[in-house]
Amino acid sequence: MAIVDVTIIPIGTEGTSVSAHVAEVHQVLKQYEGKITYQLTPMSTLIEGELPVLFEVIQAIHEVPFQHGVKRVATNIRIDDRRDKVATMDGKLAAVQGKLAEKTDPAATGEKQTEESGASIQK
Repeated sequence: MAIVDVTIIPIGTEGTSVSAHVAEVHQVLKQYEGKITYQLTPMSTLIEGELPVLFEVIQAIHEVPFQHGVKRVATNIRIDDRRDKVATMDGKLAAVQGKLAEKTDPAATGEKQTEESGASIQK
């Protein structure tokens, strides 16, 4: 399973807003539900799935602005393809959140602070 960070950039549009184009792209992504998982972020869209399917999806969403009259489109793609274990968007977030919890809660790491010195003691 791979995770793709993709940004579709319509060039030469009449205005500066791209939200209508983003909404159209997400209509195409809905057609792939069951094969992919996706998440809109403020700056891009994250898509998770098998790599051959992701390439198909990327091609489909790259075409969306052209279908709406845009004459030039730049698409930025970043692929995280981990093959030693299954990696998901949720799993990656959970790993970071676990590390953050360890930093804010010493009991989660098996350490405790002594009251007098502030030094950590391994349980």
